[in-house]
Amino acid sequence: MSTLAMRALAFPVALVATAACAGAHAAAPRAVTAAAQAPAAATASRTDAPRTIVLRAEALAETRRRVAAGDASVMPALRKLVQDADKALRAPLVAVTDKRSGLAPSNDPHDYFSLSPYWWPDTTKANGLPYVRRDGVTNPESKRDLDQPRVAALGANTLTLALAYHLTGNEAYSRRAAEQVRRWFLDPATRMNPHLRFAQLVRGNPAERGSGIIDTRWFIETVDAVALLRGSPAWSAEDQRGMEQWCAAYATWLRESPNGKHEQAARNNHGSWYAAQTAALALFAGDTAGARAIIEGAKPRIGWQITPAGDQPIELERTRSYHYSNFNVEALTRLAEMGRHVGVDLWRYQAPEGGSLRKAVDHLARHAADPKTWPGQQIDAVDLDLLVLTFRRAQHAWSDAPYADVLRKLPAKLVQEDRSALLYPDARAR
Repeated sequence: MSTLAMRALAFPVALVATAACAGAHAAAPRAVTAAAQAPAAATASRTDAPRTIVLRAEALAETRRRVAAGDASVMPALRKLVQDADKALRAPLVAVTDKRSGLAPSNDPHDYFSLSPYWWPDTTKANGLPYVRRDGVTNPESKRDLDQPRVAALGANTLTLALAYHLTGNEAYSRRAAEQVRRWFLDPATRMNPHLRFAQLVRGNPAERGSGIIDTRWFIETVDAVALLRGSPAWSAEDQRGMEQWCAAYATWLRESPNGKHEQAARNNHGSWYAAQTAALALFAGDTAGARAIIEGAKPRIGWQITPAGDQPIELERTRSYHYSNFNVEALTRLAEMGRHVGVDLWRYQAPEGGSLRKAVDHLARHAADPKTWPGQQIDAVDLDLLVLTFRRAQHAWSDAPYADVLRKLPAKLVQEDRSALLYPDARAR
């Protein structure tokens, strides 16, 4: 971006910061406004075409252009992003070594440790062991002083901060995002060991579980965040090398461990998320051949997961079947976005069996306005945020898709403020 364009960016961002933070944290408007008014030279070094993984660099460039112009189509979402980034600035940094009430069976604080969320004490046993499964009902024990909530905070906060930095130029956001990434992956005192042997364990069952690998799907957000940080003074070449080395070690464990091989073979959303993770790590490390093989390997998965009618029988078996159908589509559409980098078009692929991503998204769209019409069981409320992202991402891929009409049937405030408006700006608003 030119110096002139960077100066143009300053005016609307200052307005965004003031409007977004009115009545909230007092220091936040000053911080964002100051960044927006800083000399252009201070922000011109930001990477204008970041080598993102799932995010579309060209779409972000269009969003930055609209932000500079004060375009109403993106400003509600930008205000919400700035609010979220200011919260992330104040949020504590997280690390696997934060555990206080219990460690993984290895007793190494650097080992990731979580409990499977849908497993509960057996009330017929005096000690409750071994735990029994209640699909779709989260045991709050799985969220207490364990690493799954921490890895979710890692992914959510780093991407929020990095995206806010990319769109506003506020270096406070990039510094905090870089601090968080270093704490989780690079600092010898707090870094995570690059494996998931103790993820989603079940009390009373000593076996390791490959299904816990889905916990680190948040690393996909993290590597995209790092791509947005490159060029910032907060993220050094040494940081980049260290992150690439850590991700390479973790990717090797995912490929070679029994846990990883188990998850690779999973026919439900777990297998899709395994593919999305390993493809993202390969792209981050520059292994385009490896990424291409993984993404190409998703084609038979589409064939067995999605029927010609667009439903997903394996996910329909769940008690939260609408959620998990969309959750699986989210993983597959991330793979489709990554396929753009390596010449694999999953967006337009139709399996010999007749299934396709288009049919799966269409099936979700038919029930979005009234999820009660969904043919499967759904024991809790549908997360509309995830649906908005799915439809905007798919609309961007298939310009002839009718998902803009579907979005108009969802709550207007949610649709306007959802971050996907920044990631996939509406072409008709140009």
